[in-house]
Amino acid sequence: MINLFSPLIIYSERILRSPNQANTPKKMPPPNPEYLQQEESLTPESRELITTLPRQNGWFDSTHLYLYQGFWFQPDHLQAVISCQSHFQPLHSDVFLATYPKCGTTWLKAIIFTILNRKHFPPSSPNHPLLTANPHQLVLSLEIDLYAHNRLPTASTTSSPSRRFFSTHMPHASLPQPLSQRNKVVYACRSPKDTFVSLWHFMNKLRPQGAPERDMETAFRMFCDGAVGYGPFWDHVLGYWRRSLEEPERVLFVRYEDVKEEGAVQVRRMAEFLECGFSAEEEEEGVVDRILELSSFESMRGSEVNRVGRLGNGIENKHFFREGVVGDWKNCLSAQMAQELDGIVEEKFGGAGLVI
Repeated sequence: MINLFSPLIIYSERILRSPNQANTPKKMPPPNPEYLQQEESLTPESRELITTLPRQNGWFDSTHLYLYQGFWFQPDHLQAVISCQSHFQPLHSDVFLATYPKCGTTWLKAIIFTILNRKHFPPSSPNHPLLTANPHQLVLSLEIDLYAHNRLPTASTTSSPSRRFFSTHMPHASLPQPLSQRNKVVYACRSPKDTFVSLWHFMNKLRPQGAPERDMETAFRMFCDGAVGYGPFWDHVLGYWRRSLEEPERVLFVRYEDVKEEGAVQVRRMAEFLECGFSAEEEEEGVVDRILELSSFESMRGSEVNRVGRLGNGIENKHFFREGVVGDWKNCLSAQMAQELDGIVEEKFGGAGLVI
């Protein structure tokens, strides 16, 4: 069992108390193939469950995905999702960032973490956590970090100077019921064309040793068909979009492109939604601009920890910072691919009034 501490406490204990250790890159092996294929590590109950679920090949030929509650999951993620659904008890003050993979998760983690913790870690501080830690170390994922590998974290009763902040790729339909009913959730979406291109690059970097890259044409067909982890993309986005319309006080829908174009507006919008808006004094001091500068793609990619460090699972921090631009799909997709995705977007989102 592990304590489900707030990310701020985790940071304080693991990094602030051991600065030399935190700033010294550790030599770690490349990502283990188990990151993508983990039937062997499942509990007997989970093994029995997946035998009843539809199965298909995953991103690589040696991996599988399983259909659960209308979405495709890697086996270890599926076990973590089910465990989280059964055991996670959120606090009323908890904040969550939900995303489909490669929709700005790393960037939004950095922004929201800085918004929530700005009283304790001013964005102008030379010792700010984002300068010495990857956002994924500061903001833990429910199913990838806390409940993965058959872990059962327990809620800490330790008082924290900051609200707990977690992330998830779970679709809204799969969120633990207490969370889905009462907590603040920021959902970040992105153009499906840029999402696919970013996903294609990222997953090929994580491929098992010796495995060839997944060719773009095959990967594109899997994405369009929804046959990728946490897919279908369309259903994932629509679930949170509709909930944001029904409960705007609980779910905030944020577009990656809007944060790029009007960062200050969106930072203020998120802060107001999280009930920690900026004071007149903070506005006068330029705190919003400092948050944007600190959490910018350029700033984080240039940080030493994100150039040479790795996460605990072996993934290199630099893999989370490739381009971070809007419209990168134009450098990768054919005109036919772009046209097909545009058609799917119109079909899936047109009737819902969603424009991305």
